[in-house]
Amino acid sequence: MGDSDLQVSELGLGSWLTFGAGIGRGDAEACVDAAFHEGITLIDTANVYAYGAAEALLGEVLARRARDSYVLATKLYFPISPTDRGLSREQVHKQIDASLARLRVDYVDLYQCHRYDAETPLEETMEALSEVVRAGKARAIGFSEWSADQIRGSLALAPPNVKFVSSQPQYSLLHRAPEEDVFPVCAANGISQLVWSPLAQGVLTGKYRPGERPAAGTRMASEEMGWAMGQFASNDVLERVQRLGGVADRLGLSTAQLALAWVLREPNVASALVGASRAEQVHANAGASGVSLDADTLAEIDGILH
Repeated sequence: MGDSDLQVSELGLGSWLTFGAGIGRGDAEACVDAAFHEGITLIDTANVYAYGAAEALLGEVLARRARDSYVLATKLYFPISPTDRGLSREQVHKQIDASLARLRVDYVDLYQCHRYDAETPLEETMEALSEVVRAGKARAIGFSEWSADQIRGSLALAPPNVKFVSSQPQYSLLHRAPEEDVFPVCAANGISQLVWSPLAQGVLTGKYRPGERPAAGTRMASEEMGWAMGQFASNDVLERVQRLGGVADRLGLSTAQLALAWVLREPNVASALVGASRAEQVHANAGASGVSLDADTLAEIDGILH
């Protein structure tokens, strides 16, 4: 991954909206077990996911596994309490210690800035993150949803500070904005992408049909997990996704596997982070690893979606 010595699986298991909130302990543990079974060793979380409950649950579930058998990533920035938010030196040190305690580990492999903090000097943030790495509490650092100019600003401070090696943007067939400027500046500077929502929060599985109510038990039907899906839930988008199913069928793939393979085709993408509420979804998504899409297929996909 990037300029670091971290080796990450092509697919990672995310925990936003699911662990500690949307799904129960048993389902969460089954998803982690399925991930390990499939060779998915990157586990991504954040201190704000379920206000610490996602990290705490992962701490319990991962405690019985050897620490060197998985790559663990977490984040800070969003408010975790009325007085705790942002990327100040104080918060960086306070939140890494709190995350390590909940996760029951001595270090995380990747510590990420969940967003850019315009209220804290970038120099202060980079110095604090560098202190965390040099103290052995994180092996590497990254960011999520930073602009190209913000990324360049961080690069200008390294050295003497530790350099970012990962970027975590939203990226999928239905959200391609990072291709314009984030991917090029990252690729030129040894920063890899760990993309979130590569299935557009489940829309790119094809299970949601235009004009039909979402089935019970799905993310779109859940108040806890479906609140952020509005941008992808229009009948026009759902109809186009149904047409993608024909392409997937011809290739012997599911629509989800096609969508993940499309994301993984991008050289700067090191891993696609996929959330899951059931172990079967983890097993199915793993089928996207190693799939190559030829130029004609890529053109056909673009013709359907644009």
